[in-house]
Amino acid sequence: MAETVERRKRGKGRWIIAAIAVLLIAFIWWRHSGQHKKALGPAAQAVGVAKAISGPMKVTLDELGTVMPDATVTILPQISGYITQIGFTEGQMVTKGQFLVQIDPRPYEIQLEQYQAALAKDDASLGQARSDLARYQKLAAQDSISAQQVADQTFLVAQDEAAVKSDQANIDSAKLDLVYCHITSPVTGRVGLRLVDVGNYVTSGSSTGLAVVTTISPTTVIFSVAQQDLTQVLERLEAGATLPATAYASDDVTKLEDGTLHAVDNQVNTSTGMVKLRADFANTDGKLFPNQFVNVHLLVKTIENATLVPSPAVQEGAPGSYVFLVQPNNTVKVQVVTTGPTDGVNTVITKGLNPGDEVVVDGVDRLNDGSKILVSGNETVTTNGTPETVTPFAGAGQTGVSGKKGQHKQGGSGTAGQ
Repeated sequence: MAETVERRKRGKGRWIIAAIAVLLIAFIWWRHSGQHKKALGPAAQAVGVAKAISGPMKVTLDELGTVMPDATVTILPQISGYITQIGFTEGQMVTKGQFLVQIDPRPYEIQLEQYQAALAKDDASLGQARSDLARYQKLAAQDSISAQQVADQTFLVAQDEAAVKSDQANIDSAKLDLVYCHITSPVTGRVGLRLVDVGNYVTSGSSTGLAVVTTISPTTVIFSVAQQDLTQVLERLEAGATLPATAYASDDVTKLEDGTLHAVDNQVNTSTGMVKLRADFANTDGKLFPNQFVNVHLLVKTIENATLVPSPAVQEGAPGSYVFLVQPNNTVKVQVVTTGPTDGVNTVITKGLNPGDEVVVDGVDRLNDGSKILVSGNETVTTNGTPETVTPFAGAGQTGVSGKKGQHKQGGSGTAGQ
């Protein structure tokens, strides 16, 4: 009897173990078959969105440039002699005509006196020759002298006149040498480091010069644009427009000076495909220094009433340029768009979107066509240095400078995402 009860207990335990094993196998199959996922459906992705708006977009060419002064003059000696005086300090601002260097004038003063003495002698000889000629001409009229003697005297007067003119030319040359002894600045600008000292002997054949004077205000900046961007620049110039140019420091953030486009070169550099342009700057405060590298932002035009979206919303892939367009049922659709200029913050959409359409700007890497989304809550962004709370996410509400330094960019100051 006891054995029968024991057997029944053992049989019941086996059935319990078998039932547990079947349930465990069924659970494992259900987990791996994805049936629970079908029941629950895909989870909604949390994203940030912004609305496309209508606003202005500035088309700007951002290029590297070099500050080129209107004039850089190396002061060279025109005569030889010893330096007796230097009338400037290194780095000083000088005006046109201001005294710079004095060369010993004494040898040239003595030479001038010699030429003046020669002129007095030759002038006296000329006076005597003219007197003799007048007397000979009277005698010739009385047939008291030969015609040959009168002709010879005429030639002698001409020789003395030439000698007087030569003496006068020597005097003028000596006076010019004295002027060259007193060297002044030919332009208004900044004088560089001193190249000579008092007591140095200089010659007219010297190539190092005495000093270098560089104009500071006004000044120019030379920069290059790609040949494909030249057409829109020329069109604006031919229409009589004045194109503003702004110079920034090497960080492309610190503004240095406002100016205007002055001229376009007459040929494309075949090795680089770039065209040189020159912009004028008043530079009254001297922030633009000769040969300084700067970033030039050339405003070509402003596109009014453009459809703008935050730049992070625009993606590149197999369809080309596209955005994730928010649908009324909280899903997204891959919307192919045609893009225009961008400033790195906002991008112009020329085709595919209308103002008011909502696009995903944050979390796009987790989305596919038809994905469900959950719009995130309030986001705090900074617009022109002022914190603002916007709903939904408005990453394009900021104004920024386009692109990286030294590269061509098109952009503006429009805002989106409000």
